[in-house]
Amino acid sequence: MKTKYYNDNIIGNKEMLVSISKTGELLRLYYPTPDNKQYIDFFETGVKINDSLIIYNYNDVNNIYNQKYIEDTNVLETQIKNTYFNLKIVQTDFVSINENALIKRYVFKNENEIELDVKFLIHSKLHSGENNFVGAKVTEKGLIQYSHDYSLNIMAIKQKLYSHQINDTCKNIYTGEIKDKDYIGMSSDSSICYDIGTLKSNEKKTLDIIIYFGEENQSKIKKIDPLKEQANTIAYWKKYYKKHSTIKLPEPQNEFDEKLIQIYKRSIMLFPLLSNEKTGGIIAAVEVDEQRQKCGRYAYCWPRDAAFVTKALDILKMNDEAEKFYKIFCKNTQSPNGMWEQRFYTDGKLAPCWGYQIDETASVIYGVYNHYKYTKDKQFLKDTLLMCEKGIKFINKYIEDIMQEKNKMQLSYDLWEMCEGIHLYSLSSIYAAYEAMEQIYDEIHEDYKENKLKQQKIEKEKIEYQDKKMQIKKYILKNMYDESRKTFVRNAKDKKMDISILGVVTPYKVFMTKEKEVINTIENIDLTLRTYTGGYKRFEQDNYINGNPWTIATLWMAWYKIEKGETNKVKELLSYIVKTASENGLIAEQIDNQTLKPAWVLGLGWAHAMFIIVLDKLYGKK
Repeated sequence: MKTKYYNDNIIGNKEMLVSISKTGELLRLYYPTPDNKQYIDFFETGVKINDSLIIYNYNDVNNIYNQKYIEDTNVLETQIKNTYFNLKIVQTDFVSINENALIKRYVFKNENEIELDVKFLIHSKLHSGENNFVGAKVTEKGLIQYSHDYSLNIMAIKQKLYSHQINDTCKNIYTGEIKDKDYIGMSSDSSICYDIGTLKSNEKKTLDIIIYFGEENQSKIKKIDPLKEQANTIAYWKKYYKKHSTIKLPEPQNEFDEKLIQIYKRSIMLFPLLSNEKTGGIIAAVEVDEQRQKCGRYAYCWPRDAAFVTKALDILKMNDEAEKFYKIFCKNTQSPNGMWEQRFYTDGKLAPCWGYQIDETASVIYGVYNHYKYTKDKQFLKDTLLMCEKGIKFINKYIEDIMQEKNKMQLSYDLWEMCEGIHLYSLSSIYAAYEAMEQIYDEIHEDYKENKLKQQKIEKEKIEYQDKKMQIKKYILKNMYDESRKTFVRNAKDKKMDISILGVVTPYKVFMTKEKEVINTIENIDLTLRTYTGGYKRFEQDNYINGNPWTIATLWMAWYKIEKGETNKVKELLSYIVKTASENGLIAEQIDNQTLKPAWVLGLGWAHAMFIIVLDKLYGKK
């Protein structure tokens, strides 16, 4: 399998998700959900010019690349200039809004003084295995790669095939000459070629390639007008951006302002691509490591991460999407005992896990009320009330186990999923969940005026929640506060400084920003976690992916600084995010401290959510 850790660009529609490299290479394709199945091992394209060997579009020493999204859209344009032959290729990639089809439009222009004979080659390999054996079949206009449960079609709209090779294509693809007598075979990688023809000086020619699923859709796909589909897709995303651009950003005065707006726009474009349109489940990021060589994978839905994302969705008036997460996804994934496991597929099925995190459960309850604060929809609270009450019952057992030192329940992991134990962030999220339940009960209390027993139960439980909040606060001061350093610590075991300690203030408000314990802790975090480049690490001695600064950590500190009223420092922290984002505006999970380039996972949903939250608090609504 080809290793490809970075999804430099992300496009898609409600069912198809596609990632593309900074040089235009198709990396991944998901369908019909953003986490269902990744089909592409590799999809390599190239040109044979006159008598040359194949010149790979995505990787050639003589190629110069220029890439950008068409403004306010998920339509990507990659310009490739081969300086040896002076052939320019403009590649436009987009997923149709009307059809589940990836359209790749290539415009070839001869900028040489001599004529160029151009042939275009595609070498495609799908993931294949004992339980997913892939074969291939050639058609008049393209290639069908198929297994038992799906078929992937690669087809030109107008051109017929010039040549093809089903089997052993790796042996001679580099020559640019492929030929095969077989129209069908058992190979998972095959190649096809289209004759673009001879281009005179300054002449242009076009090739439209469409990638879609299901042979039964061929007749419909053949009728697609690529230019019309492109225009419709551009119009759709521009309208989408206009609808959801809710933050009053300053008019750009410099490069910083322009890049800030670019990241803001890319955030709005990214969120719908990470979401399951039917269930509301939200993946953390487009997958980067299918073989788990460096991590436990990313294309899953963590309830906690999604609770941060739904806050950003509400800010951007994507309220229906946020509501769907709680009313459909969370209801479907709650365990009978009231808890939520670590992570799920977006269809609601349990994903591979290695332990539970109590803050996942607390985050859902906190998120329910947080969503209500934006919509003021009491019916939503009633629809999710039973779910929240079941969650609180599980949390009650957890808290009683801790406070009474019963040690009967399995230890919870921290939010970084590395340490088992009792954690300050987890306790803070539970505190906020109890606070949220009190607020929920206050909102719906009058609606049960005909049911006195229910009202009495509500009042009784509110008193219990207040008592439990006091217990948590006392426990934290006793066990999570280091008297020698005069700071909070992440847990009672290792006492490391950890950016998640900020959760005790932001967003969960167990303590306030100006309390001396908090001020001392922030000073210590600055001394231990802030790097010389201005970014923050997660915690002391963090060694995951070389222990880089994290954008989440940096934005978390920015959020705290806003709460404290230190807006000048917020802008300093935002400048770090702006200068380390990708060229097209995606925020990475981690940043290389030496190069200030993305070091891991581009387009992290949680990071983009934190970015939107900080912008909203800094600049406010339009």
